[in-house]
Amino acid sequence: MSRLFSPITLGPLTLANRIVVAPMCQYASTDGLANDWHVQHWGVLAQSGAGLLLTEATAVVPEGRISWADLGLYDDACEAAFAQALASVRRWSPMPVGVQLAHAGRKASTHRPWEHGGQAIAPDAPHGWQVVAPSPLPYAEGGPVPQALDTAGIARVVQAFADAARRAARLGLEAIELHAAHGYLLHQFLSPLSNHRSDAYGGPLEHRMRLLLEVFDAVRAAVPDTMTVGVRISATDWVDGGWDLAQSIALARALDARGCHYLHVSSGGLHPAQRIPLAPGYQLPFAEAIRREVAMPVIGVGLITTPEQAEAALAQGQADAIALARALLYDPRWPWHAAAALGATVTTSPRFLRAVPHGLPPLLVPVTGTAG
Repeated sequence: MSRLFSPITLGPLTLANRIVVAPMCQYASTDGLANDWHVQHWGVLAQSGAGLLLTEATAVVPEGRISWADLGLYDDACEAAFAQALASVRRWSPMPVGVQLAHAGRKASTHRPWEHGGQAIAPDAPHGWQVVAPSPLPYAEGGPVPQALDTAGIARVVQAFADAARRAARLGLEAIELHAAHGYLLHQFLSPLSNHRSDAYGGPLEHRMRLLLEVFDAVRAAVPDTMTVGVRISATDWVDGGWDLAQSIALARALDARGCHYLHVSSGGLHPAQRIPLAPGYQLPFAEAIRREVAMPVIGVGLITTPEQAEAALAQGQADAIALARALLYDPRWPWHAAAALGATVTTSPRFLRAVPHGLPPLLVPVTGTAG
């Protein structure tokens, strides 16, 4: 039996298979609101046959958006728009859906990636605002200098994550993923390259981990026990003297002890000096090393493109589940093709049953949403 297409339990949530749709920013919102783009984007992915759909990085405060066009879950209007889009998707698919809650910190206030190279926007320019961070260190040399968060500001960040989590619970989402990777605010507090504080949130490792652990505890307390709460981290900054695997293992143990339901292991994004040796599955060794140290499931991600590669990673104990992003943008039916290659089945709408070519064994199992 295919390991990739076997069930997995992430806390209170059991997935039909081990394929996770990774969060993918769409830069399609205005004022943080979900819209028709999200309906069609999520709708396509919800018919992919994956086990779980994680929506894009969703800001917990307006100034926490990466760009002015990012999705948010920080006020009633955002919640209502998200609910409307989600309802359209749920109507046709029973796939579990989770949201990645995020704050971009010093990497906020940018152009969309295809405009001006995604460069930072000055606070006084159109679509720009003052960014915040653990320390007044810009992401890139010559970029906008962030305002260092004081203790009250940190408390507001923790509260904002908890408030957004309550909104996610009201929406009926099955999972929350806290974004502590890719150089965004929670990662900025973790890394000594971006955190030069000398108070209780900076310096020693246990101090630099404090904000993420406080956010995790606040989110767990804000949502029912029936909701899965996981964390995405960058296992290394890929820069000497920065966040690294040893520190990631210490963090993973602390989260495991607090009842974290899964860890999603990525890397990089904190500093422009990073040098990433890209290769198929290049981040899987980090996931494997962390997996040996914790009880919670570990999700591997990064240049995993073929069914055989994903199956081997699971069989060899490098990860418990596999997340895909670009591969699913390129081929939203990737899980269908993987099922065909590995002798498994996936669930989808009965309207797609005729898609299986003649001569292939049945691989699509009809499961309908609430609309039938």
